[in-house]
Amino acid sequence: MLKIKIINRSSNPLPKYQTEGSSGLDLHANLDKPITLNKNDIVLVPTGLFIEIPEGYEAQIRSRSSLALKNGIFCLNSPATIDSDYRGELKIILASLTDTPFTINHGDRIAQIVFAKVERIDFEEADSISETQRGEGGFGSTNK
Repeated sequence: MLKIKIINRSSNPLPKYQTEGSSGLDLHANLDKPITLNKNDIVLVPTGLFIEIPEGYEAQIRSRSSLALKNGIFCLNSPATIDSDYRGELKIILASLTDTPFTINHGDRIAQIVFAKVERIDFEEADSISETQRGEGGFGSTNK
């Protein structure tokens, strides 16, 4: 199991998996006062967490499906990447698509964090690349 050093400057519990099969750990809002999102609002929500991601890994921030489905609240740049050399506070970019105002309170679960290995690459310039059956087809090219 990967060990991640974490500093928690909030009164919230550490992120945890909600079920045995969960891929992501829930992140909580660390707020002095509630934030209300109206339609098309974008806010940056602090978590009070600082982590040390080992080299060769990244953290990905993702929307919580229940917030997206039930309230139209989602992480704007999901999945967001947190690089292994970042040491600042984890902050979550949330946006609203609904006409109904939504209030985020201190301690609310607002996003999830997933850790993944990252493969480093070197580009090799070429004059051509291999052909495939799909070729240049994209964005609905399979008619589905």
